[in-house]
Amino acid sequence: MTGTRKKPKPSPLSPAVVTGLPAVIDPPQQIEHPHQNFDRAARAAVARLSGGVSTHAFIEAWSDWGQHLARAPGRQLELAEHAQRSLLKLMALATSPGGAPPFVPKPYDHRFDHEGWQKPPFQMWQQGFLAMQDWWDHATEPMRGLRSDDAERTRFLARQTLDVLSPSNQPLLNPEIIAETVKSGGRNLAEGAAHFAHDALKTLTGQRDPAPEGYQIGKDLACTPGQVIYRNDLMELIQYTPQTPKVHARPILIVPAWIMKYYILDLSPENSMVRYLVGQGFTVFMISWTNPTSDQRDLSLEDYRTRGVMAALDAVTTIVPDTPVQAVGYCLGGTILAIAAATMARDGDNRLASVTLMAAQVDFAEAGELLLFLDESQVAFLEDLMWEQGYLDRPQMARAFAAIRAEDLIWTRAVQRYFLGREDVPTDISVWLSDTTRMPARMHSQYLRGLFLENRLTAGRFAVEGRVIALKDLSVPLFVIGTETDHIAPWRSVYKTKLFTYCDLTFVLTKGGHNSGILSEPGHTGRHYRVSHRPAGAHYVGPDAWLAETESKPGSWWPAWTDWLAAQGGGLVKVPAIGAPERGLAPLCPAPGSFVMQP
Repeated sequence: MTGTRKKPKPSPLSPAVVTGLPAVIDPPQQIEHPHQNFDRAARAAVARLSGGVSTHAFIEAWSDWGQHLARAPGRQLELAEHAQRSLLKLMALATSPGGAPPFVPKPYDHRFDHEGWQKPPFQMWQQGFLAMQDWWDHATEPMRGLRSDDAERTRFLARQTLDVLSPSNQPLLNPEIIAETVKSGGRNLAEGAAHFAHDALKTLTGQRDPAPEGYQIGKDLACTPGQVIYRNDLMELIQYTPQTPKVHARPILIVPAWIMKYYILDLSPENSMVRYLVGQGFTVFMISWTNPTSDQRDLSLEDYRTRGVMAALDAVTTIVPDTPVQAVGYCLGGTILAIAAATMARDGDNRLASVTLMAAQVDFAEAGELLLFLDESQVAFLEDLMWEQGYLDRPQMARAFAAIRAEDLIWTRAVQRYFLGREDVPTDISVWLSDTTRMPARMHSQYLRGLFLENRLTAGRFAVEGRVIALKDLSVPLFVIGTETDHIAPWRSVYKTKLFTYCDLTFVLTKGGHNSGILSEPGHTGRHYRVSHRPAGAHYVGPDAWLAETESKPGSWWPAWTDWLAAQGGGLVKVPAIGAPERGLAPLCPAPGSFVMQP
């Protein structure tokens, strides 16, 4: 690696045309009658109430499922027999109490954890609900001729409906609520009503609660020392203060997702990835994205590549010249980093020494239940919402994410807060989760259409500066991390990075979800991970075969990663200066900077 940059060939398209994506990725431009603005405003109003979820797709799914079931008498008989078997199991339990219950909640469903659910009559109510849930799971399995998307959507909607009707949500049917009401003399219900009124007012007004004591940004969270050494309208670049006498020659540039604030990677001191990396002798730079307003509605995906990733890379290589950079991308930041890296490989830009992708997808064909929210109707619905607002607000996205695990993320919390009267116990990650961000309208539309809906990046149809890019052009070593229970970037989808690259690649599968699996600091109890290395040019092994043949190891994956980074690190050198004032990169303010404070 020379650390030099080859000048890209000029684009054959004019600047007015080039957006980083083919024009068809933007919302279709059609000549519309002025009255259609009224239609868009009406749809935007509905979208605000539904969290941006279009009902058309679900109505179509129910129709498809119902019609196929209606002309499948054998399937109807099978479902009747399944219901009969479930009824017999319930009758056996009722006549022989104390036996093992025939139905058990899903691993992530904590609504029935209270011991009272194992006693009559509550056990029968619980088992009846789980039996109904089991029947619907069976009823919505794929049928011949039924579109798989419609089967999944039907199952999702049935599950959402059942969750509303769950006995755990009914104060007179939930033994935990009854016991707490008797114990407190009803004080729990009064306090729960106050919590509900507070949350409802907060939702209607869009106000946020201040960070609780002990969770102040810049003091308790995002508190690793450093300086903002570059700023444009899209991002600030933080350079962290070294903590070792010497550092690895090749610096690390971290690209977080703009769907979240960056300090998930610099949370509390004990679980801060940034602090850990600096303590291991790495020079670390971090992008902190702006929280866009309606005035920034026209920010594009290409803007995030050029004025985000590439501008940050230019600054890093100015401060630490003549050496390539180890780039790290998390979630959506990993996707844009992969796009930037493939573009650099195409154009002969050699400034990357390695690429790490954490819970980041490059192929979206198996993107999990999030795909339930994505078709042309859904995207158009979101575009109408963003057309009015200029952005998509994080609470509107958070509702979709929470609905995927509604049992735990919505209903368990609702019972705890509104019926048991318990305050939310603040944690660093819960404070971060409530510190929401927005997505600019144009960029989010391009992302949904070009990547999620049309999956262009791995289909050879994703163009940057008028020319298609390909992940197979990557030649630098890759380190890819998936998390076992990720419902945003399922690990088998993340694993497909192996399918579209030929370079040296290390893959890690770690315990936890999208955030908890990444925050896996050494000493965190109950952690394990799997790791394997694929040499450049090796044959592809599918995810299930890989899982079966790869041994689980106890502990955190961070040491394995930092060992890998050190092997690519270029040896130990003197600590570089903070910024480069003589080259226009003087420190602007202490970390965490100003953008992370934007409401």
